[in-house]
Amino acid sequence: MPALPSLRTGARVRRPRALDNGVHVPHVPLSAFVVDCAVYIDGRRLEGHWNHRDAIDEVRRRGEGFVWVGLHEPDAEQIQDIAEVYGLHPLAVEDAVHAHQRPKIERFDDMLFSVFKTMRYVAHASPTTANEIVESGELMCFVGRDFVVTVRHGQHSGLRRVRRMLEEQPEHLTLGPAVVLHAVSDHIVDAYLDVSAAVEGDLDTIEAEVFAPYSELGADQIYLMKREVLELRRAVAPLVAPLRRLTEGYSPLIPTEVRSYFRDVDDHLVTVSERVAQFDELLTTLVDAVLAKITLRQNNDMRKITAYAALLAVPTMFAGIYGMNFDNMPELHWEFGYPLVIVVILSICAWLFRTFRRNRWL
Repeated sequence: MPALPSLRTGARVRRPRALDNGVHVPHVPLSAFVVDCAVYIDGRRLEGHWNHRDAIDEVRRRGEGFVWVGLHEPDAEQIQDIAEVYGLHPLAVEDAVHAHQRPKIERFDDMLFSVFKTMRYVAHASPTTANEIVESGELMCFVGRDFVVTVRHGQHSGLRRVRRMLEEQPEHLTLGPAVVLHAVSDHIVDAYLDVSAAVEGDLDTIEAEVFAPYSELGADQIYLMKREVLELRRAVAPLVAPLRRLTEGYSPLIPTEVRSYFRDVDDHLVTVSERVAQFDELLTTLVDAVLAKITLRQNNDMRKITAYAALLAVPTMFAGIYGMNFDNMPELHWEFGYPLVIVVILSICAWLFRTFRRNRWL
């Protein structure tokens, strides 16, 4: 598909807004947020450059086809005109603008509103030193009888490849806007599969490092990995039930022919969900193993400290006894008294040292 030219919009031109201090803030045109706007008739894209008003007017004049408008991080003011033209529900529009929503699929009268978390694996040299494993974004999808409006947040969740793939298969586009929702969900869930496979490789590396002899891997890095897996789980787990409902006739906007495609997406999503649950269990086990190794290492250190303290206690005891300066003490005035005491001290220390070494305290 050729490079997309700048899109003209049907929004009214507004004058710059004036602040209290007299500084004018220019209005950002809607075209700055519109990635693409296309009209599809009989599964094929109509030629020409369309704005959101003219596109939907053309579809409704013909009585067939649908419009696909793609937006990237619009603000509330910019999306308002599209919401009015396409009849988008205010609550769904608010969610689409502010993002940070829980994955869900909601039905508003004759419209479906979907929220997906997009995930991307962040390449790194080693999972034992990485600060970030996965990066997340959001993608919202409004589906009506004759339109699809996609709103994405983040730099890695582009749908250009999805749009191009669908345009190469016009027989699918003839089934209507539900096909776009399927393609978007399939694209996102496939990304989940790729991310989960990459994370699984990182977990294998961390597991090998945890049980390696003399490993210095601490619990903090495993907690970081657990946090990243938790972010992936928050994207996958809430989506399982809503996506399952689409395969069961949750909305008349999803034709029977398209439901079978959603079943495939649902199978992939369940696979990812099970993987993520296993990842979480494995990381919990690894945390326990690291903490057990730390406890064992501390016990070994305490035994060594105790053994050395016992060795130092022997000469300290003799020095304390003979330092009391009494006249009547054993061998105090004997010529060989001092050498005898030294020999006794060394003998006791040697016996203790041998005992500790035999018991692996030293």
